[in-house]
Amino acid sequence: MVMGRRVTYRLTQSERDAVRQQVRAGATYVELATAFRCATKTVQRVMGQCGGLAVRRTARARLRLTVAEREEISRGLQANESCHTIATRLGRAASTISREVAAGGGRRRYRAWHADARADRQARRPKAAKLRLIGRLRAAVEQGLRQRWSPQQIARRLRTDHPGDPEMRVSHETIYQSLFVQGRGALRKELAQCLRTGRAQRRALGRLPRTGSLRDMVLISARPAEVEDRAVPGHWEGDLVVGKGSRSAVATLVERQTRFLLLVALPDGRQAEAVKVALAAKIQELPTHLRRSLTWDRGTEMAAHVAFTIETGVQVYFCDPRSPWQRGTNENTNGLLRQYLPKGLDLTPITQRQLDDIARELNGRPRQTLDWRTPSEALAALVR
Repeated sequence: MVMGRRVTYRLTQSERDAVRQQVRAGATYVELATAFRCATKTVQRVMGQCGGLAVRRTARARLRLTVAEREEISRGLQANESCHTIATRLGRAASTISREVAAGGGRRRYRAWHADARADRQARRPKAAKLRLIGRLRAAVEQGLRQRWSPQQIARRLRTDHPGDPEMRVSHETIYQSLFVQGRGALRKELAQCLRTGRAQRRALGRLPRTGSLRDMVLISARPAEVEDRAVPGHWEGDLVVGKGSRSAVATLVERQTRFLLLVALPDGRQAEAVKVALAAKIQELPTHLRRSLTWDRGTEMAAHVAFTIETGVQVYFCDPRSPWQRGTNENTNGLLRQYLPKGLDLTPITQRQLDDIARELNGRPRQTLDWRTPSEALAALVR
């Protein structure tokens, strides 16, 4: 006897069954120990022998197909009815039925019980990360990150490089989650440093536009229509990427159609005359049909734009005030470039050879706007 209660270490089989039944009904271990005059540890051992409570099945959302609806789909398919007819009878969208049939193996192989079991299996959480399970997929993603490709570029390039291999498919969000969410842990955390921002979390960034006043400007509204629709190559967008110090800067030129990047060192500083000389020398290396126009922001570094046009034959157009989005291709590329030339870095010691290496790597990244080709591939097709 312990405080007026007999402690029993061995319950009968009927008592064990009663304990399990009452636990499933919601009784606590303390209540059951009192009712059966045993220790709470005994109740714990009884439940431990049967593996504890079975996992509760969560109720399916009302939008999900039920077993009865899947049976109706199966009968409709055997009667050779269309997905639209079955959907009308069930009060569902035709696309819901067609996707269900496709996921279940098609019209001939669809079985209601098999489709319902598959849906139940896919709805279970948590799931093992695909990047953790498939080593060669993880290796391909890590290689892309080391090359400083974005997760979206990696995901879409995998589709291009492995068109018939579903195991080598992964969404860009899965890559981000594997880097940012510590619990998933499929990718090494240090690879987050390979992202353009170098951060292990997401946050919004603000940006202040630059302003400036120049003489004899030709505004962007005067650009020919062929520049707007990117139908003809040879139209460029440009800007400066500024580093630490008054003379520290690099000029960027991006071709609008192919997104091909040229980087120009400015060893003599970012004054207007130095920028004009460096840009003119670089752009004259291009074939004649690839130097038609240049769109620039209103920075004073382009004050010598008239002399630049006379020397190169390339007309310069200027954006409207506080409208850097009008050179969106260049703004996006400058953001990518900051992965190599972060803010606060002194750009003066960087040589043209080093800039060419950076441009070569960026031109080797697949781009969504190019149907996941690289800028180098797109430019090579134009040259051919």
